Amino acid sequence: MTKLWLAQEPAADEMLRHDPLALITAMLLDQQIPLEKAFVGPYRLAERMGVQRLDAAQIADYDPAAFAELYATPLAIHRFPGSMAERTQKLARAIVDEYDGDAATIWTGAKDGKDLFKRLSALPGFGKMKAQIFIALLGKQFDVQPEGWREAAGVYGEEGSLRSVADIRDAASLAKVREFKKQMKADAKAAKP
Repeated sequence: MTKLWLAQEPAADEMLRHDPLALITAMLLDQQIPLEKAFVGPYRLAERMGVQRLDAAQIADYDPAAFAELYATPLAIHRFPGSMAERTQKLARAIVDEYDGDAATIWTGAKDGKDLFKRLSALPGFGKMKAQIFIALLGKQFDVQPEGWREAAGVYGEEGSLRSVADIRDAASLAKVREFKKQMKADAKAAKP
């Protein structure tokens, strides 16, 4: 695995490399905020919880009001701290209930790309696109490549693409991914009657 360049903060990127729950939580947070903020979010959460590594059971069982406060404390972890704190707890609960608290089991236990897509899509907060992007991220930057992973990742799994967080390796690729996303939004806006 190469050095990550997602949170763009060395300690946070290092956490993402070694803490599967942090990585999947960051993917959950990656909506309606800059991607760097989403990918540094688990690190900020761990700091606020006073832990080195996130624990699914601890998050799932945390008092919801107190957990929401962790998200809302300035600088807020997410633009929508209350709803994203709730989603994070739901994700953690699903990981506890379905994967014995081990987030990595979601991908290490997958039979193939289709199974991985099915597992991710069943998680709270993960729709088709988020599941595909996460599969691409696992395949391209974490060497998690079950048979059929590129097909399961759709266009995000294409070799050499610059569409998503899965393709960010440096400042140049970050700029190209941002440019792609900006163009997609413009195209979508132009297509509306």
